[in-house]
Formats: sequence, C-alpha cells, structure tokens
Amino acid sequence: MVLFGLHYAITGVVIWRVLLRDRIDPPVRLAWVMVVGIVPVAGVLAYILFGEVRLRRADRSRARELRRRLVAAWGPDDPPAELPPALAPVFAMGRAVTGMQPLGGNSATLLPEDDTAIDDLVAHIGAARRSVHVLLYIWLPDISGAKVAEALISAAERGVVCRVVVDDVGSRRLTRSALWRRMEAAGVRCAIALPVGNPLFEWLFKRLDLRNHRKIMVVDNRIAWTGSRNCADQAFAIKPRYAPWVDIFVRIEGPVVRQLQAVFVRDWMMHGHEDLSAMLETLPAVVCDSPDEAGFVGQVVASGPDQQTSGMSQTLCALLYSAQQKVWITTPYFMPDTPLMEALCAAARRGVDCVLILPEHNDSRIVAAASEGLYHALLLAGVRLHLFRGGLLHSKIMAIDGRLTLFGSANLDRRSFDLNYENNLLVWSEDLTWALEARQASYLDRSRPVSLAEVQDWSMLRRIRNNAVALAGPLL
Repeated sequence: MVLFGLHYAITGVVIWRVLLRDRIDPPVRLAWVMVVGIVPVAGVLAYILFGEVRLRRADRSRARELRRRLVAAWGPDDPPAELPPALAPVFAMGRAVTGMQPLGGNSATLLPEDDTAIDDLVAHIGAARRSVHVLLYIWLPDISGAKVAEALISAAERGVVCRVVVDDVGSRRLTRSALWRRMEAAGVRCAIALPVGNPLFEWLFKRLDLRNHRKIMVVDNRIAWTGSRNCADQAFAIKPRYAPWVDIFVRIEGPVVRQLQAVFVRDWMMHGHEDLSAMLETLPAVVCDSPDEAGFVGQVVASGPDQQTSGMSQTLCALLYSAQQKVWITTPYFMPDTPLMEALCAAARRGVDCVLILPEHNDSRIVAAASEGLYHALLLAGVRLHLFRGGLLHSKIMAIDGRLTLFGSANLDRRSFDLNYENNLLVWSEDLTWALEARQASYLDRSRPVSLAEVQDWSMLRRIRNNAVALAGPLL
C-alpha cells in the first residue's frame, strides 16, 4: 500500500508540473498527462528524461549572453536589403528567431549531388590563407571524411588556423578514431559539442538527447558551405541499407557568410574556447531592386533549445502563408507541429500547388509511421504527395513561388523545432530557387505519387498503427 501511495503521489506531482508549465502546446501537454497518468512508473520516468528541454542554468545564461554580444558584433544596425511588401513579414520572422537581418549582394553555387561535392570544400581548404571553421553533426572517417580531415591537417601544418566543432553523438566514430587524434596532433583545434559524459549523472542537469545538428563550413571568413549534407560518403557507412543518402550542398559568398560565421563563433565560444567575436567585422549590406540583379538577399535562421520559442516552425509557417502559387517541400522526416500542418493544408486548400516529397524507405520506422498517419489529411487538403525511391532523400528544402527558398539542416519535425541546434538559410533569389527546384524536380523523377485511394486501401492494422504513432507525435 505504501508503494502504491508513493506511486500515485509522484504521478500527481508530475502531472501538476505538466499542467503548470508555460510555453507548451496543448496537444503536447495532453499527451504527457495521458502518458504519465496511464503508464505506471515508465510514464513518470519518460517525462523526467524527455518531457522538458532541460539545460544547465549556466549554459542557458551563457547562450543568452553570447547571443547578445554576437548580435552587436554582426552589425544589426546595418541597412537591411529592401524587400517586396509580400516578403517582408517572412524575413521579419527570420530576424525574430536569430536577430540577423536580410543582406543583399550574395552569390551561391549548388554543388553536385554525388560525393564530388566534397571536393569543392577540400579544394578551398587547400587554398585557405587565414582560417577554416567546420561545424558538423555527422562526420565519418570514410573516404569523404578523410579527404576533409587531411585537407585540414595540411592547412594547419602550413599555419592556417583550423577550428572544428562536431556533435558528440553524431560524430562519435570520428572522435574515437586515429584520424581525430592526427587532426589534434597537427594543430587543428577540435571541440566536441554537447558531450554526453556520464549519462547516469548528466541526466539530472540536462536533457541528454539535445544535439547540435548544424552543418556550416567557413574558409577565410569569405566563403561558406551549408545545406543538409554531413561530412560523409553517400554510401553512409553507419546506415548503408538506406544508401545513397541524397543531400544538397551549397557554396555561399557575400555578406551572409558573416552570419554563418557568427553561428560557428557562438557554438565555439559556448564550449569555453577563445573569444572570436572580433572576426565578425561589419560588412555592408547591399540594397537590391530585384533579387538577383546585385546578388541575392539572404538571411541565416539559426534555432536551438536555448531559445524561448519554436522559431523554426514559425518561420516555416510564415513561408507557407506567404505562398501564392506553389510550394515544393523536401524533407526526410515529416512530423510537423499543429500550426505547421495547418499552414500546409491551408495553402493547398486555397489553390497553392503544394508538393511534398518524402523518402519511401525511412531509416526511422517510428517517423515513417507517424508521417503515414498524416497522409490522409494531406491528400484530402490537396497536397500532392510523392515518395522518393532512389535512396534516402535527406535534403531539406522549402521553395516558394519560384523566388523564395529556405534550406539547411532542419527537418519538418518536432526534434528539429525543439531539441536540435539547427541552421537554415532563407533566400530571395529567382536563380537559386530555380536551381533548387530543378534539383527537387529530379527527385520527383525518382519518386512515385501517393493517391488518396491507395491510403484508403491500407489495412486496418496499418491505419491503427500509423494513427497510434501519430498520436504520440507531440512527444517524439
């Protein structure tokens, strides 16, 4: 009886905590109340481990202070690029997330889909004169990973300052390899983001599944690379059965490189390394009458669990509500929150051509089932749904009306919105949007459409499974 009484007392306290929390969506609150109240013991443990985005108080304070300092360093008072009235709210939302404004005068090159894309980065590292900065979630010691590592080792040996930040979980194979030790021995300054440490102790102070999912590389504070690609072969040795992994990798030049640099600097300084804010010297913004006349307008949208709101989801919603003609979306993991799902369905209902391309074979069965649970509502709203059959489609792209694009590391799922440190680039550019849409069209050529009749013909067990997993979507 004592144990039962203790169990119900703890359960009641945890439910009370769930009901008192601020800044939590009602569906998430309801889901946690049900899990804690219905599942004995395990429900309470699940909430303690995964129910809240917990960071050490010192880490949260440091992140807030670094954001304040770096906002000043990257020159928020520079005149922003002029924008059409229809696009101004979208970029205003992006600025609300990170504090960075839209800057004109940028250029971009969409690199090939295959492993030769890495060669472009390697070549520029080989020509670097002052600094090379690398921030990655996954870096494998395979052929592509070794190429980049060897280029960094050579650069460091000739006096270039090379700094590397990798996620502790995503890049564990590299950080525990001889290649990592060679990088350190050559003088590459290496840091590990979000170290797990001793899980039995660390979970008391922070949530262990928070990850740094960003992909940023900057050479000489002048050229940057970003997109969805990690530093790994398409064969992706850790999950070869889903290969090839299909990504985008974009080389950027212009004032927006300083914003990408600022994200790296913030993450570097979060780990107690030297103050690099002086690198973010003010670069003039360029006023453009049309997006590609004097270089495209770009704005970095970086989000993370140390922020107050789900900025990435709100930016995506702003993009969808701005759409007038077409929306093409590519993402490997589709588990949107309620506002984003409603924004996508609303766009389709008002006549916008909405195309959603997902991988047919997902490396996460849970995510795949949760996504399938949303197919019926999407198709009823008029969204054109296609499943990619040429490997695991890992690109994250939202292209709007042939002129506006958001691409980068964030998936359309709650992990990217609430738990991961993500980095995306919002651009106003007909040229770059066309290039990305052409890449998406190539995905469509390797995809098959999903019809409403097909979904309605699914077995009862499959529908129950999908809908049950989708119910747990707010917790995943």
